[in-house]
Amino acid sequence: MNVIISVIGKDRVGIIRDVSTFLADLSINIIDISQTLMGEYFTMIMRANTEKSTMPIDKLIVALREKGESVGLDINLRSEEIFNAMHRI
Repeated sequence: MNVIISVIGKDRVGIIRDVSTFLADLSINIIDISQTLMGEYFTMIMRANTEKSTMPIDKLIVALREKGESVGLDINLRSEEIFNAMHRI
């Protein structure tokens, strides 16, 4: 399943490393990534594939939220299908 992961937080060294390492440890492949700075805030959107991960999506959502809280980030995950439906005009 493809998912969209958003990451927002105060900019600091190592944000991409923290998130990408966490995903890699769960066998989640990053397909596409875009990041930018908005003033002192870091924002990132990733498209990722969870097919090889053994963690169910509902637990992955919680794990990412908890990881984000532990490193001062707001991390959210949605299925790509739901994300597309939310943004379809």
